[in-house]
Amino acid sequence: MPLFSHFRKKVGLDESSGEECKDASAGDLSHVGTAAYDVLRKHHNHYHHELWNVTKGKVCELQYTPRDFFDRHDRSDPPDGHDDWLPKRMEANIARTEEWCDILTLAQPDGLFLEAFKNGIKTICEKELILNRKITIRIMFGNVLGMPVNCTRVIDDLTADLPADACNKINLWVGSWRKGVSWNHAKIIAVDGKCLWTGGHNCWDRHYLKSNPTNDLSIEMEGNVARDAHRYANAQWGYITKKQNTAWGRFVDRRIPDSMDVPRTARVTVSAFPEATAAEFPPFYTALKHKKLPSSAKQRGPSSRTVDPGFVPVITMGRYGVVLKNARPSDDAFVAMFNSAQTIIRCALQDVGPPCIPTTKMTLPGTVWPEKYLNAMAHAMWTRGVDVEIVLSNPMSIPDGLAMKDACYGIGWSCVDVAAELIKCIQKQFPDAPHNKLRETVQDNLRVCFVRCRRGGCNYSDGGTLGLHSKHFIIDDVCCYIGSQNLYSCDLAEWGVVIDSPEAVADIKKDYWDKLWEVSYTRDDCDVDEVMDGLGIDRAAMSKLSMTKYELQQAKDAMKANIQEYYEADDDESDASEGEEDEAEKKNESSK
Repeated sequence: MPLFSHFRKKVGLDESSGEECKDASAGDLSHVGTAAYDVLRKHHNHYHHELWNVTKGKVCELQYTPRDFFDRHDRSDPPDGHDDWLPKRMEANIARTEEWCDILTLAQPDGLFLEAFKNGIKTICEKELILNRKITIRIMFGNVLGMPVNCTRVIDDLTADLPADACNKINLWVGSWRKGVSWNHAKIIAVDGKCLWTGGHNCWDRHYLKSNPTNDLSIEMEGNVARDAHRYANAQWGYITKKQNTAWGRFVDRRIPDSMDVPRTARVTVSAFPEATAAEFPPFYTALKHKKLPSSAKQRGPSSRTVDPGFVPVITMGRYGVVLKNARPSDDAFVAMFNSAQTIIRCALQDVGPPCIPTTKMTLPGTVWPEKYLNAMAHAMWTRGVDVEIVLSNPMSIPDGLAMKDACYGIGWSCVDVAAELIKCIQKQFPDAPHNKLRETVQDNLRVCFVRCRRGGCNYSDGGTLGLHSKHFIIDDVCCYIGSQNLYSCDLAEWGVVIDSPEAVADIKKDYWDKLWEVSYTRDDCDVDEVMDGLGIDRAAMSKLSMTKYELQQAKDAMKANIQEYYEADDDESDASEGEEDEAEKKNESSK
């Protein structure tokens, strides 16, 4: 059933028919896009226009940091102010808002990013209102365990320098949520259903703008693709509304400060501006209210003759983590895309494997290798001779001297480990695969390396290594993904865009991937003999009961270092209490 269907009925959100759905815009998709579309329409039809959609979009700009990563030499640093342009670009996007702005990111912005948010909102408040309608701004964060978001303080920071009449110009909501091991991890700026920014960048100065910056990738687009981002945000706001309206939610809202964490599986917070007049919760975005936006008929469908040639097929896709019991639409779409590959799969990723215990080859308890994706890649390599190229973050890359628990890009596996796990997936699917043929596959079809700068170096001047945070892959050079979703196992709320156009993908490949691969790839990272020797290593997670006290402490330290993506509860707390709450709400509603 769709996301918390009982609540959706109360707020008037439509339900799906339950049958396989068809999208009128799917006629121009490539074999890769069609594979994703088929699995989405057959297995996730209920979430059409909510967690996935086929639409059109125009690529305006590919945005990667640091800008000089492909021509800077080893043991050198980017200049001061090297990527200050990024928060300024975000500010410009926010400032374009005339009616509605949605912002989603992992955690509250700081430094120049905070200033960009403030300046963008201030510019909005200086505009003349359209038809006297106040402008809606919704800002959503993840509520990571150990990193609670003080929504009231964020509101105060964002509105401190607004003009006196700002309360007559905007309604602003700031919210955050967590449920179990899930929270928002999507990075989105969507404006008026027309303009979109999305990708991998978080809004933190010391990760991107200072010393030892992390390599990351985002994209700016125009068109109806932005509407899908607004719709994706709706359900996260719906979850906050639902949980805040429970007895426990009301108690926490009135009695516990936003900045204090609570010992519960779920945690939601929300604050509004102006406090005296804004509703407690924001409205839901619906494109029908925005009649001045261009008709979708001019941007959708294979038979359109008035289409701007810059608009190309796009599949938007995402997931809500454990907010949905089983459905993970984008996961299934990724598998289908890898399975459809005929020639080559190229990936720029932070990691493939799960967190491992430092200095060991042991996976942290409770985490797993992403076998669905690895099996699909392995099957493509073995049965069709598909090439797989992967660029990974150097292990334990830390920007600007931060503590490991605050920033650590690269979980610890080597390129040989990743390659060996891929080949082991071939062995599992084809137990009789001859050893010499497996070796040929590693030699001829599999290339894995760490991110580097020109002339093969992987260090900044202080010896710190280059980190990579991109979530990007290209399949057969006709279709690519850019968004927030990693391939390693992590059950967060994610969103991104699949651009399905050979011409648009060729430009993206030229601007980012080709430069990255040219400076990064070397055979030294993935020696064939080491990969074959590594097939016998068990990299699966150990049971806590079989670990020594020292190994358990290492595991806890590693978990803290990756707390932005994972956490491990001290007790075996589950979502059962939330399910009981939901049932109680239904019974109370029925009795009324």
